Amino acid sequence: MARLPAPVLHRTVRTFLSALRIAHLATIGKDGYPHIVPIYFMRDGDELVFGSDNGEQKVRNALRNPKGAVAIGGDPAMDGAGYMIQGDLKVEENPDQLILRKILRRYQTKREAEKLLAEWADSERILIRLTPRKVIRVW
Repeated sequence: MARLPAPVLHRTVRTFLSALRIAHLATIGKDGYPHIVPIYFMRDGDELVFGSDNGEQKVRNALRNPKGAVAIGGDPAMDGAGYMIQGDLKVEENPDQLILRKILRRYQTKREAEKLLAEWADSERILIRLTPRKVIRVW
């Protein structure tokens, strides 16, 4: 019987990611330099999911070069740990806004989240999904 591969996000990292923190998503620009932005996120199984406007730089970068990383935590004054998670990026449509609503509800009240979704109703909001390949403790 073949063994299933061990999950990239072990229990300690999963627990860490369940706390409310801002991620810093890094994509690679066409000039080869990193493009790093603070962003809300949620974990979906072993993947991390971020919301964005379709035309933003991070989306264009992810479509051109689907390798990226995210740094979360790592401030010695606030965290007992921090992690950099490297992986593959995928841009997805988000027609029903369900996942974006879940991401916003992690950080905002229900009322604030619904207000933002209403303000964004005419924009094309998409998702960026990071499938982890490597986890590095940074603090």
